[in-house]
Amino acid sequence: MESQGITEGQATNMAQSAASILSQMGERTKLGNVIQDPERQKRVILVIVCIALLLDNMLYMVIVPIIPDYLAELQKAEDHAQTAALHSNSTNSTMHKVTKGNFDLQIGVLFASKAILQLLVNPLSGTFIDRVGYDIPLFIGLNIMFLSTLTFAFAENYATLFLARSIQGLGSAFADTSGIALIADKFSEEAERSKALGIALAFISFGSLVAPPFGGVLYEFAGKRMPFLILACVCLADGVLCLTVLKPFTNRERENMPVGTPIYKLMIDPYIAVVAGALTICNIPLAFLEPTIAKWMEENMNSSEWEIGMTWFPAFFPHVLGVYLTVKLAAKYPHLQWFYGAIGMVFIGASSCTVPACKNFGQLMIPLCGICFGIAFVDTALLPTLGFLVDVRHVSVYGSVYAIADISYCLAYAMGPVVAGQIVHDLGFVQLNLGMGLANVLYAPALLLLKNVTQMKPSFSERNMLLEDGPTGLYDTIKMEQREKKRKGLCTTMDENGIETFAQRSYSEEESSGGEYA
Repeated sequence: MESQGITEGQATNMAQSAASILSQMGERTKLGNVIQDPERQKRVILVIVCIALLLDNMLYMVIVPIIPDYLAELQKAEDHAQTAALHSNSTNSTMHKVTKGNFDLQIGVLFASKAILQLLVNPLSGTFIDRVGYDIPLFIGLNIMFLSTLTFAFAENYATLFLARSIQGLGSAFADTSGIALIADKFSEEAERSKALGIALAFISFGSLVAPPFGGVLYEFAGKRMPFLILACVCLADGVLCLTVLKPFTNRERENMPVGTPIYKLMIDPYIAVVAGALTICNIPLAFLEPTIAKWMEENMNSSEWEIGMTWFPAFFPHVLGVYLTVKLAAKYPHLQWFYGAIGMVFIGASSCTVPACKNFGQLMIPLCGICFGIAFVDTALLPTLGFLVDVRHVSVYGSVYAIADISYCLAYAMGPVVAGQIVHDLGFVQLNLGMGLANVLYAPALLLLKNVTQMKPSFSERNMLLEDGPTGLYDTIKMEQREKKRKGLCTTMDENGIETFAQRSYSEEESSGGEYA
């Protein structure tokens, strides 16, 4: 037992040493010289986060053309084996019919499992990020996503595929939330924060829309494993870059991190609640149409396989256009962020209502592009608003607030694969789209509550007065708290009995300079 403990201890020390060596290698390379510049470092961090978001959304959607066909082949092989063994007796025929009847449900549960687990883990991951910082959770998330991708590549039954999909949800809860929060922390000015988050959203859109054709083509010509192995290699490279640039195991900044606002308090903030509701409702049309539109196209348009596979790809371009327009408008008229979100929701509602009226593939592209264009407006306007609300109403620590945003997305995508098909079966495809469109239009006026958000003053009213340097995310909050203690002229001392007491502190040259503490 003792030798086993020593062995485990040595293994742990070796792993930590290897991580430290890898994270320090960047300082001896050209990349290490580049990231010494704060501006260049922010750009490299943005690249790392965007690649992580791209990978997560590609892995989320790449299975769409692969898994149903692969599971169908597995089911046929299993049925064939049972038929050969049992000579097609009556018991086997009954079991076969039940399995075929449950096939669509199995696919729906598999697709939804990622969002469901991510939904459950996000409250914990948000609190964890607030406690330890953004770099370690991002690195943990990338490692879990790498494991999930490899599991997908080598899975050969439904249970293993379900495990891989669930593991991905766990990794996403860490990587997505910490990545978006890291962007909000590093890009503290509102204009550059909107631009950086807009770029991240463009990568999310690109990953979601390009993944089905990417997976379908590789699955057809190179087999099931190839698309997952390519994504695993990119994930591994991004993890090494994260380890080299962010140095999660050598960064000491988190030791002085302020305590963020608990996630339950953020959830009951009315402004944050309105934003979270908008993010959920605006993504419901996309989440509910993805699992249902293919079958509707087959029944009503006699669409070919390539048309079904390319259904969402043209929508990428209006989504990027929506992100670009919102960033430009927000830079010029920052007080109208709520209005851009409301316009987006009206656009989504109108587009969703017109989907059932389409008679061919060309007509269908117009409302689908309109839905993605509207989602770009809502997301690009409201994600920076969440960061601003935390800055002015709470503590500038962003893990929990962007966990709430991730919960909003996951709520829509967890319900979609399970609920949408049942609604179509009970009420019809037309009623589903009308209901989603009406929900978006009716919710848009609720964003009026955010109209005066930009006029709010920071919760720490002395923030700008106490800071000498430009804001750098968490650093400004830490420095402000230190200055506040100095301003009061108090310090803690230990008396003879070891009891902590307060004593008046003499002013140093720094404290008395500039009339700041007069």
